[in-house]
Amino acid sequence: MIKIKNCFREITKPCHSDAKGVEEYPEKVGAPQEQKIFTFQALISATNNFEHKLGQGGFGPVFKGKLDDGREIAVKKLSQTSKQGKREFTNEAKLLARIQHRNVVSLLGYCAFPEKLLVYEYVANESLDKLLFKSAKRDVLDWKRRYSIINGVAQGLLYLHEDSHDRIIHRDIKASNILLNEKWRPKIADFGMARLYPEDKTHVNTRVAGTNGYLAPEYVMHGNLSVKADVYSFGVVVLELISGQKNSTFNLDPECQNLLDWAYKLYEKGKGVEIMDSTLATSADPDQVATCTRIGLLCTQSDPKLRPTMRHVVVMLSKKSGVLDEPTKPGYHGTMDRRPQRYSASSSSTATNSRSSKSSTTTTTTTAATGAASTWGNVASTSNPNRTDSRFVNSVSDPYGKRPMEG
Repeated sequence: MIKIKNCFREITKPCHSDAKGVEEYPEKVGAPQEQKIFTFQALISATNNFEHKLGQGGFGPVFKGKLDDGREIAVKKLSQTSKQGKREFTNEAKLLARIQHRNVVSLLGYCAFPEKLLVYEYVANESLDKLLFKSAKRDVLDWKRRYSIINGVAQGLLYLHEDSHDRIIHRDIKASNILLNEKWRPKIADFGMARLYPEDKTHVNTRVAGTNGYLAPEYVMHGNLSVKADVYSFGVVVLELISGQKNSTFNLDPECQNLLDWAYKLYEKGKGVEIMDSTLATSADPDQVATCTRIGLLCTQSDPKLRPTMRHVVVMLSKKSGVLDEPTKPGYHGTMDRRPQRYSASSSSTATNSRSSKSSTTTTTTTAATGAASTWGNVASTSNPNRTDSRFVNSVSDPYGKRPMEG
């Protein structure tokens, strides 16, 4: 623990230059690999002055680079104007220094001065969303690859929840935070909003952070965060992988509010396989598709106590679990102002009136913090437009589609 503290004390200090432009940090910091301190000049050189932009994260842009030893890297640069980003930067650096898993992106090191940058392994095929939700590229994701991605993300989440040095809730599992390497192995990325999860707690209370379309309803409604929130998000990703449809912009069936509603509707009719992406017709294994559809629905059930743990999910995917449970109706965000019933699990919070709107664009829209928590999709409720949950007041919204961070 002292070593970890020493390492991140360095994040707020200038980096020390050396002749090679990279200096090894003298001690391990709780992860199986050593963290390195990169000089700012070394990263300018590696990225050709931050020329090749890969994307835009919640706290700043990400650039591609190449080190002198030939390794390709991704460099995440903290925006100078992002107050929320400073908190996310430190959070991500601390957490990733403690963990290493084949299905979690690797942090190679950092630079702290004159700008704050995090240096990661480069993942060749970028993020899942760029392939899955663009029909021109979707063909490269045949069923074998999609099934492998489902398994890999499940293994990564199991590690975070139960097997890592600290129990970690990611809080923002979604297609754009799943990176694919040259072997199409998935790697969970973006730990800026992740939280440590005490082993003696059933949940922790916190303001809502995450991305619309992937947020568990009990978390939105009550601020009760547990590993089951990640399980819910995973279930959404599973159904997106099977269908090729994005939950937050789903519009195939006007009678269904979203992808989860549609999938459950077809499942109840015995037509669950019909949610399958048409491009998978020649490559899909019907039994695997049926199993994954049911797993996706089990993970997105309204009651978090009914959702499986990630260990149970891994067992179900291994075909060693026998007959699977029958899923109940999924929980999701409604589109009307409602006052829902009290959350079925233990909660110290009172249900909040809320508003939610579904985006019609490919980018998930941010919902205003005050009076904007979404409702449960499957409980009877009454409108109460004057009710607001104080936890959502004064929180900071994120222009890149995430829910408010803690203030």
